Order: sequence, then structure tokens, then C-alpha cells
Amino acid sequence: MQRDFQPAVYIVASARNGTLYVGVTSDLPKRVFQHREGVIDGFSKRYGCKRLVWFELHSTMEHAILREKQLKGGSRKRKTALIEAENPLWDDLFESICG
Repeated sequence: MQRDFQPAVYIVASARNGTLYVGVTSDLPKRVFQHREGVIDGFSKRYGCKRLVWFELHSTMEHAILREKQLKGGSRKRKTALIEAENPLWDDLFESICG
């Protein structure tokens, strides 16, 4: 079954207060699954960023990409505050997006 195109910006972490990776995708469940399984080489695989700790849905890919750039350019402190405002325990949100 094909999912609807849904632009999203997300943060995956290696652990609570661990290494963070900010990304953008049009299929969040598929992309987070790829991070969890380590199927794509790169930063997130190298540093074990497998836990979805924050995400934000967007109406267009252009908006999502702009937001991703804004987050990547921001400080770790701002990313951490964003995560903890909605997910203070840094729970893995993967199951909540797959239902």
C-alpha cells in the first residue's frame, strides 16, 4: 500500500542527550525505519542515531527543507529544547507514526 506524500522534518538521536541527526523526508515511517535498520551509510548510521525523538509535518517539501536548514543551522541547545518541549523523556516516537 502506497502512503500519501507527507513532507516532514525530523530528529533522530543515538540516546537521550546523545548525538542528533536532523533530516527531511516525504515518507517519515519509511525513512525512520531506514535509520533504525542502518540501511543507509552516513552520519546517522556511523553515530547510531536510530531513535525518533521529534518530528514536524509540513504542507510542502519546500517548507520542510527550509525548516530543516533552519534547524541544522541552529544550536544544539535549541534542538534539545525543541525535543524536550514535546518529548521530555526522549521516547522513541517510531511506533506512534506507524499506526
